[in-house]
Amino acid sequence: MKLYVIVPLCALFTLTQQAPSPRDKCACELTNSDKAFPHDKLGSVETNALKCNSNITPQKTLELESLLLGLERRLPQLQDDVSMLEREDDGDLYAVISLQVIENELREIKLFMDRLNSTTLGHQHLTADTSKQLEELKAEMQELETYDIMQVVKTQRANKDLKKELDQCSNGLHATIQPTQPPQGNCPHGEFLNITGPRVYTAGEYPGSYKYGAWGQDPKPQVGKESWYWLVMLTSSNRYAHYVRLYSSLSSLIVGVSTPGNVQISPSNPTTNTIQGPNVVLYGGELYYNCYNLDSVCRFNLTSQTVDTLQLPKGTRFNSKGNFCHLDECYPFTDLDLATDESGVWVIYTTTQDFGNLVLSKVEESEPLRLGRTWHTSVLKQGVTNTFMACGVLYATRYLNKELEEIFYSFDTTTGEQRFNIGIFIKKMSPNIYALNYSPVDQMLHAYCDSYMVSYKVLFNRNGYADNVFY
Repeated sequence: MKLYVIVPLCALFTLTQQAPSPRDKCACELTNSDKAFPHDKLGSVETNALKCNSNITPQKTLELESLLLGLERRLPQLQDDVSMLEREDDGDLYAVISLQVIENELREIKLFMDRLNSTTLGHQHLTADTSKQLEELKAEMQELETYDIMQVVKTQRANKDLKKELDQCSNGLHATIQPTQPPQGNCPHGEFLNITGPRVYTAGEYPGSYKYGAWGQDPKPQVGKESWYWLVMLTSSNRYAHYVRLYSSLSSLIVGVSTPGNVQISPSNPTTNTIQGPNVVLYGGELYYNCYNLDSVCRFNLTSQTVDTLQLPKGTRFNSKGNFCHLDECYPFTDLDLATDESGVWVIYTTTQDFGNLVLSKVEESEPLRLGRTWHTSVLKQGVTNTFMACGVLYATRYLNKELEEIFYSFDTTTGEQRFNIGIFIKKMSPNIYALNYSPVDQMLHAYCDSYMVSYKVLFNRNGYADNVFY
């Protein structure tokens, strides 16, 4: 019985190996009655859809809203400046400067109007072109759908609609109230969005004389000094300063008329209470700076002219051993960077135990001075050119080229989140920014650049809308 099974299999195997004769060949011809699918047209539709998506972006809408909001805020400011000129016109230097300021504001408003008209016209053309393209794409897709004889697309669309309805039903049965997420750093202005400007660019009273320094406004001014500005220049060896210079207004600072003048910290440089390095701030009528030859913060009271000191943690680098740097240069004696924001004074530094990474500490306004909470970051200080605080968030900049500086890093003290992809650019008027101070009073960023004073407006995103303007 087994032999009977094997023999037919062997015979079959032998038979399949034999070459067929020519007359055993057969040929089949397949004829497709349907039209050939137009692959070229599908590729064209995909390309046009991609172009349409690239032309319509959220940034275009944000740009228009920003221009409108910026213009809305500029007009009342112009009205205030004109009113102030009418009240305080002395017929002399002040009137000339005020007229120049008003003339500059009018010029900027005209630029805003031109930009707004151009943007609006561009959006109108874009809307018309996009509407036409969408109609054409819709017609082409309807034509392509006729090739779907098995109705795959129609079935997929029906399934998608059914799934959406099921999800809505499920969400309705198990609805939960999502907790409100606080903005980054609990900032009252919203998310830090961009930098505009420069708004101010001046050589001030001593054009080209003092390469290193800092300037700005007191975020917590004394009564009657709300419009005052301060200036500290490193007048000795690009390292030391022994006084702070005060100006009663921005116009006075621009033209170099210092009233009430200097408030002296020490009689000469260098001595015990000398300012060392450019990274200083004024807060609550008190100047905070790196004490001479010490790993400490000094606080100089402008009224009582007394100095308190705050010892930083052991291992803090000082005397130009923990500077801000870029590839071509390190900024000398920038070991300690003082900063202000809505909550007060901060100090940014580095230590040996942190291997050169930035360390951030809150300076508590107490008697005596004391160091509050401290945060340790993952960014190397020598890869940073400057830092500043805004709404409890530390921001760090780096040098790109002579024209641009980038805000590339942030550390949120509320959440502990670090980001290395901020990507906000500062248009520089000089190659180097040696000091950068944020003023929470008017959300201005004050930079001291190779003896020039420059200011920028910080653009926040309040409730999803920009509260300032790009330009």
